[in-house]
Amino acid sequence: MSNKIIILLISFYVMMTPAFAIEKVVALTDPTLEQRAKNLSLELRCLVCQNQSIESSDAELAVDLKILVREQIKQGKSDFEIKQFLVERYGEFVLLKPLFTKQTSFLWMTPIIFLTIAFLFAYLYFRNMKRKQNNNDE
Repeated sequence: MSNKIIILLISFYVMMTPAFAIEKVVALTDPTLEQRAKNLSLELRCLVCQNQSIESSDAELAVDLKILVREQIKQGKSDFEIKQFLVERYGEFVLLKPLFTKQTSFLWMTPIIFLTIAFLFAYLYFRNMKRKQNNNDE
């Protein structure tokens, strides 16, 4: 009987260990700073989950990044400085919303370029349709 209890306790411990690991993030005592940390965490990509913010991810790396963000805030760094630090460390992929730089300008301008081309083609198409209709009416 006692072996079954020991096995049960060990299996319970093994199953609960990952749940305890997630609770490593300690909230900042100042509610304003804690909200700032959460807002900043919403702008950072979980490098494991990839399309999820570190705030909503439970991956170990995301937890580590949340702790790192809170440490940086405690040190008095601005949001921009924290983002720059993480970009230097992990690359620009860590940002859910990439910065507008020379390298990303084409990425940001592509929708505008495609919309402009689409409107140009639509304008030319309808103008030609109107001309054909006017020629048929004569």
